[in-house]
Amino acid sequence: MHTDEVIHPERESYGKPLDGIRVLALEQQQALPYCTQLLLRLGAEVVRVEHPGRGETGRDTLPAMKDPQGRSTGATFLRNNLGKRAVAIDLKSPRGRELILKLAPRFDVVAENFRAGTLARMGLGYEDVARVHPKVVYVSVSGFGADGKSAYSKWSAFAPVVEAMAAFTDIRREPDEEPQVGRAGAIGDTSTGLFAAVGILAALRHRDRKGIGQHVDVAMYDSMVCMNDVQINYYSMGRTHNGPPPSVTCAFRAKDGWFVMMCSRRAQFKILAERVGCPEWLDDPRLATPQQWGERIEDTIRPAVERWAATRGKREVCEILNGAGVAVGPCHSVAEVMADPHVRDRNMLVEMPRVDGVERPVITPGNPIKLSKMAEGPERRVPWLGEHTDAVLKEELGLDAAALAELRAAGTIA
Repeated sequence: MHTDEVIHPERESYGKPLDGIRVLALEQQQALPYCTQLLLRLGAEVVRVEHPGRGETGRDTLPAMKDPQGRSTGATFLRNNLGKRAVAIDLKSPRGRELILKLAPRFDVVAENFRAGTLARMGLGYEDVARVHPKVVYVSVSGFGADGKSAYSKWSAFAPVVEAMAAFTDIRREPDEEPQVGRAGAIGDTSTGLFAAVGILAALRHRDRKGIGQHVDVAMYDSMVCMNDVQINYYSMGRTHNGPPPSVTCAFRAKDGWFVMMCSRRAQFKILAERVGCPEWLDDPRLATPQQWGERIEDTIRPAVERWAATRGKREVCEILNGAGVAVGPCHSVAEVMADPHVRDRNMLVEMPRVDGVERPVITPGNPIKLSKMAEGPERRVPWLGEHTDAVLKEELGLDAAALAELRAAGTIA
């Protein structure tokens, strides 16, 4: 789906569920921008605030493209800010703080993801904003919580850090084996963004029912502990080692690549045994339980499955086994994901034309939430640094050209 393209125009008359909700986002990098972009795709208006000179740190990431002014615009920014408006205000200046406090009452949500306590020290914390906007839904996304009670409150947090702290790097790892970092992408950011979106929606619902605002506090570490629920639950029930799971859950090699199988029930195991030509497994006392299947993968199950799959492509293997009732899927490369007909047909790729002379567009994932009464799109490009500063301050605060020029000369806006 290209930016500015609308899918299912017949649904446009229904509008979007978050139409009318306005978000003022003091955001950077990925966790909160991912959250607010999701809200925007569901209808919210998002105005993001950045530093007038350097912008936010997501613009500095690599790979990058040049914006129309020749400034670097990094990949992290490009994939998390489609359709937003951008204003450049110096939050550290007294006049910049004053602008934010004047803008806040015009928005339903004020969201920030600075290190815990940073905005409070600037006079822009929850209590400061709530004094001028009592019904505000104020959202803080941080590494270890906005209340400052964590033993790690002063630590920096990025996705790989909280993933490791929540034991993601310990899954299937031998005691002396080096931890594998970032194997699942920035799940520490995206999952936190999803929890923040749920918190915002819940707080807005609460506001509509009770007429009160509140502080939504979402920590990346908390989010990753929740995402690792299986390991924590298993550990509490006595499974304290990193051995094979009680099932056939692993990757196998086919003629042209790999596929992943999850076979955890006896009926599925019976189908697998018959399909790969090993009906004797069903009477083998060494394969009587799912726990034993997991323990015999390498010496018994893998050789037979891979011998059967060696003459078949991974897609063919998946068609055969799925058709029989065993859950399998191909291990795709990124190129295969981007060419997958499911991904295309579900509008899960958004193209943003580049503005720096490179023909190939920037491609980011689309909205996975499909609502039957909501049209998808239009997807609009990311904002350039400070692109909407004058327009937003004129519209929201009524500032005229002279006032804007004065603020710009003082370095408060850009």
